[in-house]
Amino acid sequence: MKSFVSFRAALAGLALASTAGVVSSCKDFLDVEPLALNTTEATFSTVAGATAAIIGAYDPLSGDQSYGTRISMYFPFDSDEMIGSSGAADGARRSIARYKALATNTEITNPWNTLYQGVERSNICIDQIPKMSLYTTGTAADTATLHRLHGEALTLRAQYYFELVRNWGDVPAQFTASVSGQDFNLPNADRNETLTKLIADLLQAEKLVPWRSKAGAASERITKGAVKALRARLALYRGGYSLKGNQMVRPADYLDYYRIARQECAELMANRSEHTLNPSFLEVFKSINEQRSESANEIMFQVGMGGSTAVSDSKLGYYNGPRLNASTIYGSTQGAVTIVPTYFYAFDSTDVRRDVTIAPYTIPANNFRAGVALTSVTDGKFRRDWHVPPVPGTNNYLGYNWPIIRFADVLLMFAEAENELNGPTQAAQDALLEVRTRAYGTKAKAQAGLILNSKAALFNALVNERYLEFGSEGIRKYDLLRWNLFATKLAEAKANILKMAKGEAPYDKVPLYMYFKTPAAGDVQWTRSFYRPSPTPNTAPTGTVRVNWRQGIDAQYVANTQPTGTTATVGTTTASSVGSGLAAEYVPGQGKELLPIPQSTLASDPALNQNFGY
Repeated sequence: MKSFVSFRAALAGLALASTAGVVSSCKDFLDVEPLALNTTEATFSTVAGATAAIIGAYDPLSGDQSYGTRISMYFPFDSDEMIGSSGAADGARRSIARYKALATNTEITNPWNTLYQGVERSNICIDQIPKMSLYTTGTAADTATLHRLHGEALTLRAQYYFELVRNWGDVPAQFTASVSGQDFNLPNADRNETLTKLIADLLQAEKLVPWRSKAGAASERITKGAVKALRARLALYRGGYSLKGNQMVRPADYLDYYRIARQECAELMANRSEHTLNPSFLEVFKSINEQRSESANEIMFQVGMGGSTAVSDSKLGYYNGPRLNASTIYGSTQGAVTIVPTYFYAFDSTDVRRDVTIAPYTIPANNFRAGVALTSVTDGKFRRDWHVPPVPGTNNYLGYNWPIIRFADVLLMFAEAENELNGPTQAAQDALLEVRTRAYGTKAKAQAGLILNSKAALFNALVNERYLEFGSEGIRKYDLLRWNLFATKLAEAKANILKMAKGEAPYDKVPLYMYFKTPAAGDVQWTRSFYRPSPTPNTAPTGTVRVNWRQGIDAQYVANTQPTGTTATVGTTTASSVGSGLAAEYVPGQGKELLPIPQSTLASDPALNQNFGY
């Protein structure tokens, strides 16, 4: 695939639904046989043809180049929660994680092209569906279906462009199909203008699509609740900070967009029969891993995956999640995403989210889980060993969907917008506490030690709550950017890693060593508390295995979080960085918060300028 320009031109033939990927990734929500049609006129002559075209517009969401791997697990890390594939910048995925990306990196170019593929397919549907005679003069059923498809296309285009904007900034924005003969010399479009257009589109879309209860649709298909939630999300980004050159700036009209977000979230919160918070945080993610419906409709929209192919499935639970090494029951994984060690201790010991979000174990060939050191702990919301039935072997694709937005986000977006507009009102506090209460079991426990008595205090609580609620869901990095806290929180995480290495407060109670045993059931049983220092003398309890829990956070680990060639000292040991750790090459002011626009696109679009710093 070349640049988005040449790709869009190639789409003029409009064989939108003729690939296997369309069938496999969308089979969960539409039992429609995709049509291999050769012309726009033929495709949009029937409701079935228009439906097949919309399936084609959904299709670029799935697969390796989008939410199957790159957009979900390469682009959001490193952050102050998760570390992408460890190692020094390599010109590929590790360069993205270490903030040393290259414009020639195919791990950047291919997702860019795939997202613009989605834009073009959506543009074609947005252009053609309202022109169909059946759109206005068909039967009531045909008209309702076509309106729904039109709304889905508007929402899909907004999602594709949103991903382009938050990763690349001022990207080319075309809102007509390239088959209509548009000029392909497109300049950088202002991010705020693009988001303003998309927010208006989503207002139209929410009037066209039904609520999930009326649609009979699973969460892989866009319905009204998802549109409203996504509109709130885009509004908060439109009202947030963004990178212009090497400066983070916020638009003067930002409160207008906080009002939009607040209204959309308030309307969703008033209609709990459609979407609400699942009483069980674990159930939300077990439903994905076990590939079944999530009972409370908390997941408002997720990308459907399947088919075990690079174009239709996801590596969730293989690329990330706990490391499995040739387990005869569960198979093998890469386990490439690890937590920032301090993230484990960001959770209260009674917060149920910790043991869902974080997986401090591995599974070797004997199928018995074994504990690991803090430096090797992985994320845990997507786990191969949770797959039902188990999948032995080395297959990379597990069919795990990627959740785009959950109702928990609606509650916390409402609290954020309400606080920004009106201060720490009871409504804002209640929305925050609803999320925390699920995590702690009771409202009293959720409120303990929480300070919400000022606008600043509530905002800080929200920043932390989103940190805990959405770990490894591809949200944290972008939250920090829109709040202009990215550099601050990365620096804070690195400083805390040094404190942990030295055993300084607040990490002075973190044990150097942990001990575990694995009973016949196969689950790790830790024999000492994560929150008490190692005893002296250090004696292993009978029948246990020692793990160097905090000890692995040494001078070398600390040094590697710094740019290559710098040094760090822990105790009497000084180490030189090879730039292989958390955001190692990130330096504020260099523009690396955004990815570089692909070189192939710049070569084919002379009106387009590269992002600052590349």
